[in-house]
Amino acid sequence: MIRSFFQRTSETIRYALIGMLFGALFPVVATLIKLNSLGLTINPSNIIGVQATESLLWIIDTAPVFLGFFAALARFRQDRLLALNKRINQQNQELENTQATIEQRVKEQTQSLEQHAARLQFVAGAARQLAAVQDMTSLASDILKLIDAQFDHIQTTIFTVDDNREYVVPALTNTGEGQNNETLPARLTLDGTNIVGSTALLGELRLISDTVADFTFSNKISHPKTKAELSIPLRIREQAIGVLYLQSELRHAFSEENIDVLTIVADQIAVGINNARLYSEAKSALAESRETIAHYVRQEWNSFTKRAKQNGFIYDGRQVTPLNGQVKSDRARAISQTGSLSLDKTSANVTVPIKLRGLTIGILEVRPKKGKREWTDDELSLLEAAADRAAYALENARLVDSAQRRASRERAIGEISNKIGAISDRNLILQTAVEELGRRISNTEIIIEIENDPNAEDAQKA
Repeated sequence: MIRSFFQRTSETIRYALIGMLFGALFPVVATLIKLNSLGLTINPSNIIGVQATESLLWIIDTAPVFLGFFAALARFRQDRLLALNKRINQQNQELENTQATIEQRVKEQTQSLEQHAARLQFVAGAARQLAAVQDMTSLASDILKLIDAQFDHIQTTIFTVDDNREYVVPALTNTGEGQNNETLPARLTLDGTNIVGSTALLGELRLISDTVADFTFSNKISHPKTKAELSIPLRIREQAIGVLYLQSELRHAFSEENIDVLTIVADQIAVGINNARLYSEAKSALAESRETIAHYVRQEWNSFTKRAKQNGFIYDGRQVTPLNGQVKSDRARAISQTGSLSLDKTSANVTVPIKLRGLTIGILEVRPKKGKREWTDDELSLLEAAADRAAYALENARLVDSAQRRASRERAIGEISNKIGAISDRNLILQTAVEELGRRISNTEIIIEIENDPNAEDAQKA
């Protein structure tokens, strides 16, 4: 600052001297002109004489002073203008720097918001796809595709823990099924020797930012080109049911933001895997339940049809007559197997299955009396509706028959129990039991016998 002050001061004096020197030309020239007009020679005495007698020269003699003053004043004002201009330039530069900083911050904030929006979109897409998937293979495949689209230079593998919690098995990678990936073994032990087993065992995240410098795990499972590893547990109710394992060829590839996003996705994957397992178990249980019900219905209907006097009737347009054991056609047997309506184009016969809980319990067959016939949609709908109503009615009849038989059986058991319970003599109890059973079960021979020493035979067997 002091240097600048002295520099400005010296420049002002320099301008003042230049102005005074330039102003000195005016009195010199004026004096010479005056001497010349008077015809006098140039010498000091004549110069002094002219200067003493000519008052106009006195005014001209002040020119150096005024020109020096005005030159110094001009330089001073110029310095002020330059300083002001410099200050304005500095302020403009500061404004430009501030604007550039603001624009950079806005750009960074915009990029951060875009990245945040992309992460939210990624998480939302993962949640949406996980909610729609019902099997493990599709679930893993969809999630791996999402991770590949969101993160570059990353190989992803989903491991699952076996039922005995002894091993973790690669379920799927972004290169195909885990067993087809040459860099991964078919299974890993659930212990602390490898990064995946340690994650599944402790249920804690494991990160290796530089595999070359980190020797935490003795059993290396990563690819030779892998420089960073991330292993995230898939937990359900604080228990790891699998592991999301990621590899990258770049050191320090997993930032804190990426880890946070992948952790959220891992939690959703765990829920998806658990839902897929529950869905598979429910599906198996439902299939087993349906098979049990179908077996029960089939068994009950076989028993019901065997007890029935007539299992079919035919109407020829004038009267209803029993089938009298007429053999079913091959087409009718096929309908019983497929359980769907059949329309024979050759004879125009219509065969409608009578179905109950998915089981075909009979058929309804309609034949045209003369030649071929075009069946309308209303007629086919009427036949199907009649078959459905017949199925429900037959089922009600079977249930009534079953209830009556059960009531009769319970009544018979009650009567036998009452008669036996009213007797205290052993022989008479045995005789009454044999006699009552023989009366109620026809065409049978009833034998009842008690052991003399029940414990003796057990002792011999032991």
